[in-house]
Amino acid sequence: MNYKDNWDMESVFPGGSESSAFQNRLVEVSDSIREFSEKLEEWNSDESSNDFTPLKSLLEQYEKISNALGEMGSFSNGLASANITDQKALKNTNAVANLRKDFSSEIIILNKKISALTEDQFNTLLEDDFFNAMRFPLKEIRKNEADLLSTEEETIINSLSLDGLHGWGNMYNQLVASIQIPVTEDGETKYYSAGQFENKMGSEENPEKREELLKIWEEEWNKKADLFATTLNHLSGFRLNNYELHDYKDYMKVPLDYNRMEEETLDTMWNTIAKNKSPLKKYFERKAQLLGVEQLGWLDVHASVDVGDYKNKKYTYDEAAEFIIDNFKSFSPKMAEMSRRAFEEQWIEAEDRPGKRPGGYCSNLPESKQSRIFMTFAGSTGNVSTLAHELGHAFHSYVMRDLPLLNQRYAMNVAETASTFAELVVSNATIENAASEAEKINLIDEKISRSVAFMMNIHARYIFERNLYDERQKGTLDSNRLKELMKDAQEEAYEDALKSYHPMFWATKLHFHITGVPFYNFPYTFGYFFSLGIYNRFLEDENVTEDDYIALLRDTASMTTEELAEKHLNVDLRKPDFWQEALESVHKDIEEFLELTESYV
Repeated sequence: MNYKDNWDMESVFPGGSESSAFQNRLVEVSDSIREFSEKLEEWNSDESSNDFTPLKSLLEQYEKISNALGEMGSFSNGLASANITDQKALKNTNAVANLRKDFSSEIIILNKKISALTEDQFNTLLEDDFFNAMRFPLKEIRKNEADLLSTEEETIINSLSLDGLHGWGNMYNQLVASIQIPVTEDGETKYYSAGQFENKMGSEENPEKREELLKIWEEEWNKKADLFATTLNHLSGFRLNNYELHDYKDYMKVPLDYNRMEEETLDTMWNTIAKNKSPLKKYFERKAQLLGVEQLGWLDVHASVDVGDYKNKKYTYDEAAEFIIDNFKSFSPKMAEMSRRAFEEQWIEAEDRPGKRPGGYCSNLPESKQSRIFMTFAGSTGNVSTLAHELGHAFHSYVMRDLPLLNQRYAMNVAETASTFAELVVSNATIENAASEAEKINLIDEKISRSVAFMMNIHARYIFERNLYDERQKGTLDSNRLKELMKDAQEEAYEDALKSYHPMFWATKLHFHITGVPFYNFPYTFGYFFSLGIYNRFLEDENVTEDDYIALLRDTASMTTEELAEKHLNVDLRKPDFWQEALESVHKDIEEFLELTESYV
């Protein structure tokens, strides 16, 4: 099968960033928001009324407008990601953001009116099947009302966020897009975008050259360090000012509430991980021996381990697609079928070319009932894992597509569960299908290095963000202080196990500058180990089926994280038992790696 590695955006809105259909849709949605606003203003339910017909109409229209904004946002942002010089796409993205801002102001009013219903009215409302299907998110709206300011104040903050919070996020993206890194090879200088250079660092086999590349990487980002410090200071400052206006005593309230997660759960997860890092240091020592270095550096942690005559396998895009589809079938035929559709119908932008943003993501097209996946595929097993990861996201949205929109608004921590579960399926399949001991060593190493990322790299990000917000409450931080905080956090999280670190990581990592979700990093670690727990149940209990997994995914926006785990896994996430069990899987991988590599040192 020959799959095209460019996505199809023409079926969404023909004409690319110059699409007249897209421009017409902007006008239509603007009119719909105005109509929604008028209906919302007319609806004033008094305490004696149990006629919720107007609210039903409003929620139906809310869903249509939200879906339209999602469709347009995925389209315009996708084009901007695929071509960083497409200024028209950026303009379209900003136009959608403006509409989102307007609609968000109306949603504030809607939520306040829902919250104003008496308890008797609300209980009566839930007797209607239409509203009862949204029981959890509607209750959540009423619960969150206690944290809100007046409608006028919330609307002002929302309006200011477009050119405040989100404006600084856009500035970060433009700064990254401007980065061109010169590398001279064989007497010829070639310029790499940030995304291409990341791939180059990840594929470099020579340890000394890896250190040279990391030095170049640091130097290039350091040239704009003060500008990146400005964006990060204003992003964190905007949030902290917003929290102060709402009288939030703890800046962790918002990220925890967003993830529908208790602080006890988060603390238990990190505390259990911290107690289980010793085996990782043994792994580092063995990997250093295999790579021929005294101690691992920052890039060495994820470097390929090639023993004997083995050379790291390269996949074509078609090979990767078929491998993923075939191995998804063993756990979920429905996930495999959706993935085949994704490849055949060109949901994926994977071409390795200049001019693309770094990183990868999956974006939903709620009207088309599809997704679009963005990445740069260079043929590594890591790229195959990334592709599987993003397809996991797409499957999550796919199985929820028939639910009310409010019941599809799952948080980031559980969003990362579906993606990392898919990644695990493919990662373990590559290990099982290894043609030699040397290949198996290579693949187990890659799997462990991902565990390192979740246990140490993301832990460092979490420590850094906590320290950043602690200090930002007292004043701004210059780029040198940010570098100090980043290096300190990395040394703490890696327990001083590396010879080199990445002080500019606070600038190079997009996740620190994403505006939609604060503390964007810890949900990845949660998702990884939560998915490990789910995966282990698949392996251990033959009665656990694909339908059980889909049922869990469909519930991810209809209960808290703790309730989800209790209902579907019968575990208490506030206790270390579940996390320890998941971490034992990492220990087993390390034990196998140490055993297999004994004869190579």
